[in-house]
Amino acid sequence: MAVMTTDLPRWERYVAVGDSFTEGLWDAPHGTDAPMRGWADVLAGHLSDRRRAAGLTPLRYANLAVRGKLLRPIVTEQVPAALRLGPDLVSLVGGGNDILRPAADVDRLARDLEAAVQRIRATGADVLLATGMDVAGAGLMTATRPRVGIFNAHLWSIARRHGAYVVDLWGMRHLKDLRMWAPDRIHLTTESHARVAQGALVALGLSPDDDAWDEPLAPAPPISRAAQARADAEWLRAHVYPWATHRLHGTSSGDGRRAKRPELTEV
Repeated sequence: MAVMTTDLPRWERYVAVGDSFTEGLWDAPHGTDAPMRGWADVLAGHLSDRRRAAGLTPLRYANLAVRGKLLRPIVTEQVPAALRLGPDLVSLVGGGNDILRPAADVDRLARDLEAAVQRIRATGADVLLATGMDVAGAGLMTATRPRVGIFNAHLWSIARRHGAYVVDLWGMRHLKDLRMWAPDRIHLTTESHARVAQGALVALGLSPDDDAWDEPLAPAPPISRAAQARADAEWLRAHVYPWATHRLHGTSSGDGRRAKRPELTEV
C-alpha cells in the first residue's frame, strides 16, 4: 500500500480487535485503578487530536479486544462485530496466545489471519496488523522465537497481498530492554504502549510525535546472579504458575469478560 503523503489522518471510524495487548493490560494511567488504555487507545487519541487540529470531526473509536483470546475467536467473533460498526480502519492483532502453546499450528494461524484480512478489506476498510515481538534473551519465552518468526513471515506476505499496514514490533529496539516489559514479562509497560502507538503512526504513513520514539534506554546497572535468581523465582510464582493453572483447567483470563469499549464513540 502506498505511503500517505500527509499527516492528516483520513480515517473517521477505527475499531481495534485482539487480545490483552490491544486491550491494554498493565497500562493503567498513572498507576491508578482507571480503565486500561494500551497502544490502540493511545493511537486513537493521536489520530483524533490531529483531526481536531485540522478542523475535522473527532475520530470515533471502539476497542473489542479481550485478554486471553486465541486468534480463532478474534477472527470469528470480534472481526464480525467490528465490521457491524462500519469502520474504515481496523487493527487486527492476535496469535500471541496461540504461539505460547508448543503445539501451535502457525500455518493454520496464518490462514485464519489472512481470511480475516480479506474479509475486512472487502468492505473497503484499511487493516493494521502487527508482527510478533522478538523474544531473544527473554528466558523461557525464547522457546517461542522460531514460531514467532514463521508467523511474522506469513504476516508480511499477507500484508503485501492485501494492502495492509504493519506495525513492526519485531524490529523495535526499545522492546529488547526488559525494563519496557511489565512484571509478567509478557505484557508492556505504559511507556512501551506509548512508544508502540508512535510506531503505529509510522506504520500508517504518518509522522511520529517524537522522532526518538524507538531509541533504546540508557544501559541498565548490572544485577547480581542472586538478585536475578530471586526475580526469576518470583516471576514463576506470581505469573507462570497462575497461567499454567488456567491452561490445566482449560480456562482463560478473559472468560466472562466483555469488550471495554464495544461501541464507536468520539475520542
